[in-house]
Amino acid sequence: MWGIFMDQEKYAIIDIGSNTIRLVIYTRDKSGRFTESENVKAVARLRNYLNEENILEREGIEILLKTLQSFQEVTRHHQLKAIKCVATAAVRQAENQDEIMAAVESETDFTMRILSEFEEANYGYLAVVNSTPFASGITVDIGGGSTEITYFDNRQLIYFYSFPFGALSLKQQFIQGDTPTKGELRELRSFLKEQFDQLEWLADKRLPLIGIGGSARNMAQIHQEHIEYPFSGVHQYVMSKDDVEEVNGLLKSLEFSELQRLEGLSKDRADIIIPAVEVFRYLMEFIDTKQFALSRKGLRDGVFYEETTKDFDLSVFPNVVEESFHELAIDYDINLIHAFHVTNSALLISKELEEVGLLSLEEEDYKRLKLSSALYNLGSYIDSESSHQHTFYLLSNRTIDGLLHKERVIVALMASFKNREIFKRNVALYEKWFGKDELAKFSLLGAIIKLAYSLNATKRDIVKAIELEEKDEELIFSVQCSEDWKPEQYQVEKQKKHLEKQLKKTIDFKFYK
Repeated sequence: MWGIFMDQEKYAIIDIGSNTIRLVIYTRDKSGRFTESENVKAVARLRNYLNEENILEREGIEILLKTLQSFQEVTRHHQLKAIKCVATAAVRQAENQDEIMAAVESETDFTMRILSEFEEANYGYLAVVNSTPFASGITVDIGGGSTEITYFDNRQLIYFYSFPFGALSLKQQFIQGDTPTKGELRELRSFLKEQFDQLEWLADKRLPLIGIGGSARNMAQIHQEHIEYPFSGVHQYVMSKDDVEEVNGLLKSLEFSELQRLEGLSKDRADIIIPAVEVFRYLMEFIDTKQFALSRKGLRDGVFYEETTKDFDLSVFPNVVEESFHELAIDYDINLIHAFHVTNSALLISKELEEVGLLSLEEEDYKRLKLSSALYNLGSYIDSESSHQHTFYLLSNRTIDGLLHKERVIVALMASFKNREIFKRNVALYEKWFGKDELAKFSLLGAIIKLAYSLNATKRDIVKAIELEEKDEELIFSVQCSEDWKPEQYQVEKQKKHLEKQLKKTIDFKFYK
């Protein structure tokens, strides 16, 4: 079936979980990349139909078949040939899985594949290393009927474990009503301690805990709503231990009817969110971490990464941010040769300013400078007149894999720099995130990038070298060019005032061949 994958314009994954069943359709965009175009979810709660003998009862099988038949209407409409149908804990734990597979085969268009514990954990790990900046960490994917934990270091999977309990089965086992009593919570916590303490490789790792799956996503959404977070999207959202405790306290303070209406929480998760948050709380304590991060990419994306890279023997991307930059370059028609020259000029100016002690940059700043220079003026794709506004909006509102939210704002501020007033206006929503010195540095780097862009005004890439000499209160930049530089000189004279204001020095440019 997958031999035809790369010739397809669309393909689909059906993910049969213990709590929800989901159909996701990916469509090939103009860059040749597959992006999610449809996402259909059904709350089937198959775990509830797994009896004490671990037989999935007839009623559960019927619900599964009805759900898949309704998905079939969609896949037939889209004329999909490449469809991957995978099942996790509820079917994996069922003693009658052969009967279930045979029923799916005969009653629907789909052939179901049951993922092993390792496959499920591995797909979650692949999704995280290919879409977040974390080189080392612990992933936790709490589903309805199982919880997968992995430990990866230097972007390599080291250990994995799959526990046969999830948010739904914990609710069934420990909580009688819609919300837990204090006694039930005590029992649940001592059970979690007993379970997780078996994993010696997990204790005191002091690495970020990265949550995957619907319950982790809901916890992040609740927190964002609660603090009126000024940013869109939950992928790569970071919470502290105190933030997790705050959400936990909020959930426990509400009546069930209030939980069902809580912003950020799906109504169908209202009864299972508390056990899930208990898992995150205990794990943070056990691995001794202060950082919880959310990966919106999970099992389905892991399946996708494996499939799209299998011909290259490369299931882990070499560099997540570079992959993201290439996607942006395609989507917004970035001229890569021009972007390279702007970046080079910005680095030359920065290094010269460092030599004379007017700038001090860490390795992190150089990474930001390179990315922001390459993305400078990206908004002209929409409209050249208000390009800076569009640049800031696009970069701060688009999920960029490999960049945490704070980093994304920094890159957006630098890549959209027009003047200090607009910089201040853009940063207004995020001011609490940064110190005064940090903002001064980002503003200064923005002015350097703007100047570097002016040195490449005609996109002829004529700048060969830049040297700086300091005389009294004046900075003299000598710029070697390969061709006539008049248009560049005109732009530079017009734009240098932004850098002069920030360095509090007069700047002069001398061009020569």
